[in-house]
Amino acid sequence: MSSIGANLLADLRSVERPGEFCVGGTREIFMPAIDVEGVGRLAFPIQPAQAEKLVGVAATAPYGRGEETLVDRDVRRTWQVDSAAVRIGGRHWEKTLGDLVAQVALGLGVNGTVTAEFYKLLVYDEGGFFVDHRDTEKVPGMFATMVLVLPSIHQGGELVVKHAGRETPFDLHPEEPSEIGFAAFYADCVHEVRPVTAGFRIVLIFNLRFADGRRPQAPDYRDQQARAAETLRAWAGAEDEPLKLILPLEHAYTPAELSFAALKGADAGVASVLVEAAAAAECDLHLALVSIEESGIAEHTGYYGRRRWRDDEDEEFEAVEVDDRELILSDWRRPDGGEARFDKIPFTEDELCPPDAFEDMEPDEEHFHEATGNEGASFERTYRRAGLVLWPSTHRLAVLDQAGLPATLPHLEVLTARWEAEDAATQSPAWREADALSGLMLDSWPRTDWRRDDDTRLGRMLDAQARLQNVKRMDEVLAGLSAEGFYAQADNAPLVRAAALLSPARATELLIAILGRNASGHLDACGDLLLRVVAASVGDLEAIAAALIDAMPGDSTKAVDDEEDDEADVSWARPARVQPGFVVDLVSAASRVAPELALRATERVLASPKTYAPDDVLTPAALALAKIGEGKSWPAAARLREAALDHLRKRIALPLAPPPDWARENPVRCRCAECLALGAFLIAPDQQRWRLKALQERRTHVERAVRNAHCDLDLATEKRGSPHTLVATKNEASYRRRADQRRQDLEHAAALGG
Repeated sequence: MSSIGANLLADLRSVERPGEFCVGGTREIFMPAIDVEGVGRLAFPIQPAQAEKLVGVAATAPYGRGEETLVDRDVRRTWQVDSAAVRIGGRHWEKTLGDLVAQVALGLGVNGTVTAEFYKLLVYDEGGFFVDHRDTEKVPGMFATMVLVLPSIHQGGELVVKHAGRETPFDLHPEEPSEIGFAAFYADCVHEVRPVTAGFRIVLIFNLRFADGRRPQAPDYRDQQARAAETLRAWAGAEDEPLKLILPLEHAYTPAELSFAALKGADAGVASVLVEAAAAAECDLHLALVSIEESGIAEHTGYYGRRRWRDDEDEEFEAVEVDDRELILSDWRRPDGGEARFDKIPFTEDELCPPDAFEDMEPDEEHFHEATGNEGASFERTYRRAGLVLWPSTHRLAVLDQAGLPATLPHLEVLTARWEAEDAATQSPAWREADALSGLMLDSWPRTDWRRDDDTRLGRMLDAQARLQNVKRMDEVLAGLSAEGFYAQADNAPLVRAAALLSPARATELLIAILGRNASGHLDACGDLLLRVVAASVGDLEAIAAALIDAMPGDSTKAVDDEEDDEADVSWARPARVQPGFVVDLVSAASRVAPELALRATERVLASPKTYAPDDVLTPAALALAKIGEGKSWPAAARLREAALDHLRKRIALPLAPPPDWARENPVRCRCAECLALGAFLIAPDQQRWRLKALQERRTHVERAVRNAHCDLDLATEKRGSPHTLVATKNEASYRRRADQRRQDLEHAAALGG
């Protein structure tokens, strides 16, 4: 165990009793029926007219000083109605009051039977207040005071409770008819009621007591807090210490009930100490779900030879070896009750405090899977506990980085927006935090050449750096990621914005590297990038355009061909099929930079007809360029247009007529007996139909040969008799395809002006 972890556990060892010196909040209840002599039954929310009647029957509230009871409006300005004049009841009141008392007793960390005795009703009108004071013991066994704030419209009147150097304010303003505010605090706590600035604040005061006369004191863990804070302060500058510490809790908590307010027993006590210690030592404290997920090899526990198995199916297996283990923190909560915006964050066993916290623990879930095929029996199991998670505030970004880009990118964007809103200069605290986080993200960025088309992570990173005007990080992103193959078309817009903020020489160097590295796998994206660079006039445009022209794939690069055999061994990293949009972008960009560059690019295209196929690339690109107004004056566009027209004219000039008889071309290359018979049938001028009675394997082979060779045949299977019969009937598919192609060629030639 780390020394920080060992010292922290020692600091907390004596913390046993949970509880705080005060608790409070608001909650919906079945409101009681409250009758006041001279006023009648109170209606909720209490209206000003009824509140004035309460003042009319009330007396000025005194205060105690030593053994004296005094009235001084400079110390306490409050109206009181004695308990004898107030009757509280209702069908649900007894249970409601019991639930409230149980809730505050748990928060105050007391055990045993606690009773609540109504003391008096107080009315604070405008200007009403009560300065710092302590409550006196009014009945034997009284240890705390409970205040219930009734629903009424008012402002001000906050209750502030102080103890052992700490101060907790309660701003309770219930206005809904079914809502009540409550607060409870130990009798030895100093407290005050701040002035009511408008309306009427009306409260019920109860004495909390033990029936056996005990009088517990508020938990005082100042010594433990001080020692823990000292331990945590030493952590930030310590070497060879874990990035974070995880203290698993004793009790079980589901994600739905996971909160600091719901902690039980010693868990609550430890949490109360760490909340104060962490704040004093500038550490972050969270509550989280600690999960360990394991999977691996299992085996049967029975005896194979004797076929003897246990009756319980779950007992037929046992885990033998763990192959995979994942340690994850999730479901984060803050001490103030809010949900921390953290994703799942991994942890290591040396961060557990103590490291053996999960040993000898039964899994929360365990599933076994029987052997199937070549796979042996396997298991999956999960251990879960809640835990308090700590780290120095200086470690915050490094911990966040452990969660990966799903957590760090949104946080970086928040920091960037905050810096922009502050309108601050670079090197401000927000800017420095964003810069530090960016450095951590770049160090841990997942390097891979393959990306999904909708992957916008790098674009978001670049956009943040451009907004931050962080030239150093922009350079690192472009040089370390984009120029190393982590690139996609979605990056282009932010990439150009970032490059424009660099020096022209550096922008040129990086853009040349990016185009050269990525052209083979992302040719369309590189064409779009060049077009954007030219439009933004970033860097040495001739050098950048020349770099893409030099990186263009050609027939020598063995671009993918539709006619390749389906079973050919082609690497997954092969160049992507060229799209006509690339040629359009390339010619458009290069023509705007230097016409001779565009002509050079055009000759590269025309020299590789397999890569830049006339029908799939050349002609569509020429048609698209013809629609660009300024493109009509580009020599490169004219060169492509003439090449496309030449291709179209040659094919238009070929003779076209329907077949005069049943003779068809034989494109089948297989030399098996069935395929040789098929070939003879294809070239026979007097045979329209051919029948093959054969086993399914041979029929399937012939069907595949017909499809792969695009034969002019319609296939059907006669299922009479055994084996079945494959029936091939000649059609005019080739002629129809050529006729459709002729019509399309004529349309394209006309569109190109031919």
